[in-house]
Amino acid sequence: MRVRVDPLVCEANAVCVGLAPDVFDLTDDDELEILRPEVPADQADKVRHAVRSCPKAALALEE
Repeated sequence: MRVRVDPLVCEANAVCVGLAPDVFDLTDDDELEILRPEVPADQADKVRHAVRSCPKAALALEE
């Protein structure tokens, strides 16, 4: 599974960072950084939750 972000839609609300901090982070410029685009199996449920919880629907999964 891969996760990606649409940078034109993302507002860096950091909901995903709070839900899956091993996969998502914010840069010093308040831009979302995906630390692990290939989602590890042990993070899959957290990343799915983060994708569903994104207030701008800026995240997508490719399974």
